[in-house]
Amino acid sequence: TLDPLATGVLIVCVGSATRLIQYVQRMPKRYRAIFQLGRQSDTEDITGAVVELPSPPQPTREEVRGVLPAFVGWIEQIPPAYSALKVSGRRSYDLARRGRAPELAARKIEVRGIELIHYEYPELTLDVRCGSGTYIRSLGRDIARALGTEAVMAELLRSEIGPFRDVDALPHGALSPETIAQHLAPPQLALGVIPQITVTDDEAAKIINGVAIEDRWHLAAAEVAASMSTGRLLSILIPHGPGKLKSHLFFPPP
Repeated sequence: TLDPLATGVLIVCVGSATRLIQYVQRMPKRYRAIFQLGRQSDTEDITGAVVELPSPPQPTREEVRGVLPAFVGWIEQIPPAYSALKVSGRRSYDLARRGRAPELAARKIEVRGIELIHYEYPELTLDVRCGSGTYIRSLGRDIARALGTEAVMAELLRSEIGPFRDVDALPHGALSPETIAQHLAPPQLALGVIPQITVTDDEAAKIINGVAIEDRWHLAAAEVAASMSTGRLLSILIPHGPGKLKSHLFFPPP
């Protein structure tokens, strides 16, 4: 999902590849975000009720650069109240819209890198590479607070999800049965760093019939993606007893 004001890469899984959504969600992401310093809002972006702070500080470029390293690595982040996280079975944003914004607990997120792209007060543009579960508007909020002020997110572009990049994406205005068929990517791309193997026709037949196969690859991995000799993804295999692999997620041939 994306914030309402956001643009960028959106991966759509179709057919049996919808089973791979869980793997896509684990992939690292990259964003370019524009923040406005000296302002705050209930949603932490410009879609909420934006309030300008009275006489806020105006950090220098050096000061901005100086606080960024503290937000790289594994850090704790309090998610925004206007988020899709569930609280007692209800979406946090539903509660917030009803005037009962929950106090969400901090959780660990991974920020792999932050690059300062542009800064001319009050506008701050950052390029952020991060792991799953990172809220970019909350990252901007916390960076601003480290500078003694507040911030709201004004724009957000998701430029990458794993190997999927915005420059390779199909514009939503160009969607048609023909263009979709032309732009379908191999499902193996959604598997990230999971080891991939090619099985023989005999091994494929066993997998199709739910029979474990010999682990002749000895990759010592929790999951292995098995493709047929044609290149078609057949199954996600998991260890099944000593020296055996068995289907965990199956993608039946047409």
